[in-house]
Amino acid sequence: MQSKVAKRSIWSGFKSSWQLYVLLIPAVAWLVTFAYYPLYGLVIAFKDYQIRAGILQSPWADPFFKYFSQFFSTSIALQSIRNTLVLSLESLVFAFPVPIIFALLLNQIKRDKVKKVIQTISYAPYFVSNVVVVSLITVLFSANGVVNRAAVSLGGQETLFTSLPEWFRGLFIGSNIWQTMGFNAVIFIAALTAISPEYYEAATIDGATRMQKILHIDLPLILPTIILMLILAAGNIMNIGYEKAFLMQNGSNTVVSELISTYVYKVGLQTAQYSFATAVGLFNSIANFVILAIANQVAKKTSNLSIF
Repeated sequence: MQSKVAKRSIWSGFKSSWQLYVLLIPAVAWLVTFAYYPLYGLVIAFKDYQIRAGILQSPWADPFFKYFSQFFSTSIALQSIRNTLVLSLESLVFAFPVPIIFALLLNQIKRDKVKKVIQTISYAPYFVSNVVVVSLITVLFSANGVVNRAAVSLGGQETLFTSLPEWFRGLFIGSNIWQTMGFNAVIFIAALTAISPEYYEAATIDGATRMQKILHIDLPLILPTIILMLILAAGNIMNIGYEKAFLMQNGSNTVVSELISTYVYKVGLQTAQYSFATAVGLFNSIANFVILAIANQVAKKTSNLSIF
């Protein structure tokens, strides 16, 4: 009886808002085509994939986990995993708080026009191509770049920023902060905008300063948003895009710049080892999911907030 009532309520809900479901069709079609259908290709990780034979006709790998074993038997495996983890954790520590601080500071500006101009300028770099960003890094920090020329003219010494391994992570994270700060701040700005003005009015009457308002009103009320974004960021720890790292790579800094993503790109596209590259990519995705599940569980127990 209850199932019949539930079916009727679902059907009545569909009939009353069928236009919305129609509008969902293109989005669902895109999701299925580009997000779920490609998962079929993960079978390649367990096969000796041959282009002419195709995925179904290619023979299964013997042993079954042949390419996973091959990856962990290489010297580059631990190095790429370590580099990916270190770079991601440093990015999380240094880059994650920046959009929050920027949103809090931007929220203190009372003139709407000034606020909109600053916000537009801040998130514009997000749409700049990684090729252009790396070109800017080269112009600024190469041996003959602007920074070195200025340092030499002031009596300092030339530093090979783009070649020395110890500068790779700083340049990578710094350029990422510049690129994503404004765009990532949008969600925190939206959360701050949703705060009722009554809180600020009451705090003003009590004589609270701007810093006290930030510490006792803004931060506590956007904390759920911060925690959810932190969980999602933790779930992407192993997922650093290869484009910028690959473009910044050279023979001198590969000891720190060889990431899982760059390694997959090299063995998958440059040497056509499709099964091996798929196995490495699958391992990376599984590791990301495990980290996401752990971060979600920790957040659920400590703050009663989670994404699932």
